[in-house]
Amino acid sequence: MNRIKAFTTPTSRKIDIFYSGQSKATGWVRFTWDLANLSGECAALPEHYQIVRATAEDEPGLRKVFSSSFMLDPVWSPAIAEVMSNVQSALDGAFNDDAKICLALRHGSRIIGAALLSTDAKIDNNLLPGPTISIEYRNRGFGTLLLENSLQALRDGGLTTASGLTRDISPAAKFLYPKFGGFPTPVDHGSLVAA
Repeated sequence: MNRIKAFTTPTSRKIDIFYSGQSKATGWVRFTWDLANLSGECAALPEHYQIVRATAEDEPGLRKVFSSSFMLDPVWSPAIAEVMSNVQSALDGAFNDDAKICLALRHGSRIIGAALLSTDAKIDNNLLPGPTISIEYRNRGFGTLLLENSLQALRDGGLTTASGLTRDISPAAKFLYPKFGGFPTPVDHGSLVAA
């Protein structure tokens, strides 16, 4: 059983996850993109939506999107404790790290999607997690738009290739990450870094 004990409080920015039960083996896949092959401009967003670089003031909204998206998606249940721990670590200090870029997908003033990226060419996962869309906004093409903007931001940050990890049975692996020339490679990944 998974549950959120404390989400975001004025005194704490931690996401506490308690997982009871046996950990199950999870299959992972790494997608790699050649950023030189991206088109020059991202597709247009529908009216009243925008993708912008997030600020430190957006952090509670970003945590909410990441937490609810992973917690409510049964694909992530076997690895939720590890995934949320890694998301927490990636967000801690993200706005003080020049190698990290955080994008927010907004519908009006509400953050409905997010991506946390790293321009560090030495790591094997530049999507820390990658495009994450609130459950009620999925299947509308927003993941594709956020992935395209994420890859463009990584290219603008100086990378020539980018990579991201995800569960092999996730919708991202099946439908999203193959877009824009994403090439999959199975991974035996002992220390999780979610995408």
